[in-house]
Amino acid sequence: MSLAQQKALEDTYLMHTYGRSPVEFVGGEGMELVGDDGRTYRDFLAGIGVCCLGHGGLVAKVIQEQAAKLVHVSNYFYIEHRGQVAALLSKLANDDLEGARAVADAIASGDADAVAAACAPKPGEQVWKTFFSNSGAEANEGSMKLARLYAHRAGNGGNTIVCLRGGFHGRTLETIAATMQDRLQDSFKPLPGGFVACTPNDVDELRRIFDELGSEICAVMLEPIQGESGVHPLTKEFVQAAYDLVHGVGGVLISDEVQAGLFRPGKPFAVQLFDVHADIMSLAKGIAGGVPAGAFVAKQEIADVFRPGDHGSTFGGSCLAVAAAEAVLTRLVQGDYAAHAAEVGAYMVERLATVPHVTEVRGSGLMLGCDLDEAAGDAHDVVARALEAGFVINATGAHTLRFLPPLICERADVDDLVACLTSVLG
Repeated sequence: MSLAQQKALEDTYLMHTYGRSPVEFVGGEGMELVGDDGRTYRDFLAGIGVCCLGHGGLVAKVIQEQAAKLVHVSNYFYIEHRGQVAALLSKLANDDLEGARAVADAIASGDADAVAAACAPKPGEQVWKTFFSNSGAEANEGSMKLARLYAHRAGNGGNTIVCLRGGFHGRTLETIAATMQDRLQDSFKPLPGGFVACTPNDVDELRRIFDELGSEICAVMLEPIQGESGVHPLTKEFVQAAYDLVHGVGGVLISDEVQAGLFRPGKPFAVQLFDVHADIMSLAKGIAGGVPAGAFVAKQEIADVFRPGDHGSTFGGSCLAVAAAEAVLTRLVQGDYAAHAAEVGAYMVERLATVPHVTEVRGSGLMLGCDLDEAAGDAHDVVARALEAGFVINATGAHTLRFLPPLICERADVDDLVACLTSVLG
């Protein structure tokens, strides 16, 4: 079906919640997407950070094989791959790349006994438990439910969650309530209560909030690198203060890793860049390389307050999703993609800084944003012109471009992007 035909159908039958670009993608491989007209495009958005290994290849092969066996049963039963993925996530949550690599190697070997041995916790190892969901919003909802339940059952009793202005945690009413942006909240009020806003990186304001509310607080929820507001990293001082203050009242630190997590920032989880271990972390986007999947992980002593019936999901952790997640995480661990993302990302920062009209480059690894001066015009127009030139990028505002390429991105891809932007902005 042609772009014109597809556009006519979608304009007629789909709710108008997206401003779509005039391209219909019908195929792809690696860093490239293919339009219905046969044109190829270099992808520096990766489905908003989802297609971490690019298009086609491993993920396509795994889901074909799994679909031929079993797509879905129910969380009432045990299935292949799910425990292995949770074990990998536990190792990665500890920033234990050696342990994660041992698990990945065992999985790749196909030896069940070797997998069981590699997944087993070592003496004294912090175990993280996983709940599988379908999306980032669900992962964040579950994280907040667990934080409040832990406060209740641990005897703290607080139910207030401190969130950051400019953050983004999802599109459900609860996650919008945690997303401290008036433009996203105003039309949907009244929203669920129990949330209080703090300015990012303002340690004094954070301390005042804790002085005022004290043990009413059960959690601080933050994105270590705020994505939707234009890729704004928090400071180490602020993240460490949040950790200390919330633990001081018996609460927990929730790290929203939906956009940044799993190797993109140069670490398995972005919060690890700040020498802090959060208590609960939410995931989605790149966890299964394009198959809809999400999860939240929590330290065992926190996760164990959940009892059967406290939380659930029909589709979360499906046969298809966990098979894809196991293959993707195994490839990422074995390929040392955290280091690769850090190295190529650092090069990308240097190169983007040379583009005309770029005033600042921010982020970590392959989660980057850059601001444009007034003379560059609207960033959305820059995105449209880049698309015409064969590059898929994104704007988060009138003067900010965002880049979330697949983690297979190489320096040569960066050079081609910079050449395109230099031409578009020159």
